[in-house]
Amino acid sequence: MKISFKTDSSEQTERFGEALSKYLEAGTIIALDGDLGAGKTCLTRGIARGIGATTLVASPTFTIVNEYEGGRLMLYHFDTYRLSGEDDFYASGLDEYFMKDGICVIEWGEVIEGALPSDTMKMKISGNGDERQFDITEAGKVGGENIIKAASEAGCIVL
Repeated sequence: MKISFKTDSSEQTERFGEALSKYLEAGTIIALDGDLGAGKTCLTRGIARGIGATTLVASPTFTIVNEYEGGRLMLYHFDTYRLSGEDDFYASGLDEYFMKDGICVIEWGEVIEGALPSDTMKMKISGNGDERQFDITEAGKVGGENIIKAASEAGCIVL
């Protein structure tokens, strides 16, 4: 299963995140991969807005995980770029977030690939300038139909 679509601005990427948030439930895990500046944090900002989080979203590069509250669910936003791999993730106790009653969005998910539960939504973001391509290889709990609905709602070009 592969779902692909494009956005043409950071605002549209955020709109997709906001639209996607309607289909996210407690226990949803989303792994994001892509180059620096690909739009991972931008997408997470849209998800946070969609669930009603009240805290400003910023990349958790040096803190590894940021927690956003105030919405219908907690949002746990990871940046695993600086981790050495799955063992580092487990040793830090970060896998415990997967059992919490919230949504986990993991930037640089490929770093901890083996630690990700089997129902993780996996998304690769690529592109340059304002245009981004999103390739979803695993829909996870969200389901492919809901991902396409969210992309369409945000005005994305589904490929």
